[in-house]
Parts: sequence; structure tokens; C-alpha cells
Amino acid sequence: MDIWTVPLIIVVLIIGLISFVSVRKWNKANAAVEVQDSRNPAVVEEDHPFTLNPIIWIALASVFFMGIVIFYYATSSF
Repeated sequence: MDIWTVPLIIVVLIIGLISFVSVRKWNKANAAVEVQDSRNPAVVEEDHPFTLNPIIWIALASVFFMGIVIFYYATSSF
């Protein structure tokens, strides 16, 4: 399992970075909502919620890593 230590650390760091960035964006969005004037009826255009969902990004990073591991073992058995 020593061969997968460094790639696993990289994937864990990527997942941690995704989590950190999403929490920072969420806190920034909540702070902006509290300061916003309620008399302003302007439509605020936001990013699509599925693209901002950190669970989807973490799942994609995990599936990508598992795909690399499966591909490696599938090709090395020949």
C-alpha cells in the first residue's frame, strides 16, 4: 500500500481545499445577505446550486482517484 500513500495524501488535500473554499464562500454569502438593504428589489443572479455543492466535488475527486487505482491494477495484471 506504500505506492498509494502520496496520491491519497494529494486527494485528501484536494478534498480539504474544496471544503475550505466552500465554507469561505458560504460565510461570505451569509455576511452579504445580512448587510443587504431589503428595499432594493434588484434580482441577484447566483451560480447554479449544483455547481457550488461541495459534496458533488468531493465525490468527483474520490471517484477520479478510485478510477486511477482501478485502471492501474487492471493494466498491471497483464
